[in-house]
Amino acid sequence: MSLESSHADRPRGQRRRLLDDPRSMRALAHPLRLELQSIVGRSGRITTADAARELGISHGLASHHLHQLAKYGFVEQVGGADNRERPWRLVSTSISHEGLDEKPGGAAAVAVYEQVAAERALEGFLDWQERRANWPAGWREHSGFGRSTIYLTEDEMAGLVAAMEQLLVKYAEERPLDDLESRPPGSVPVDFSLFVVPREPTASGQ
Repeated sequence: MSLESSHADRPRGQRRRLLDDPRSMRALAHPLRLELQSIVGRSGRITTADAARELGISHGLASHHLHQLAKYGFVEQVGGADNRERPWRLVSTSISHEGLDEKPGGAAAVAVYEQVAAERALEGFLDWQERRANWPAGWREHSGFGRSTIYLTEDEMAGLVAAMEQLLVKYAEERPLDDLESRPPGSVPVDFSLFVVPREPTASGQ
């Protein structure tokens, strides 16, 4: 199958996957694999050699982790335009894990994934702090870190998170990560990380 025909066969819009297997969640919970998955998506498709160069790691290490991602259905190889190395592409452009924490081993797998993903998000934020002075004012003004503490009920918290996610879904649906043609001129990849952390009430209950 040629690169061109494989691209034409892909459905437009998001390709969603529900992770309902703790083993798959644990397989994804690795810093290099998360970064490789992101690089494959941003590139549309990319060879192992090019991914290794972008990450600054050996070809063998990149190959190992890409094949692990493929084993659990996160990426796949497609035919190249010639006899060169076959590139990788995403199988799904978004994942969710509703209900996984109710399965045996699921809660632990979700916790491991969230910790690794949160550490990666923090590294990305610290990297932005190093780079932000070189970006135009508009990008600097509307990026960075914000924090609020609000007293909410369980239902209110769920509704607020859903509303925030819906704002992002509109763009994610129109511009799936690996759909290069859907990216408007001047756009860059922007990471959004939402941390929702209920806290213990104070001793006075106030």
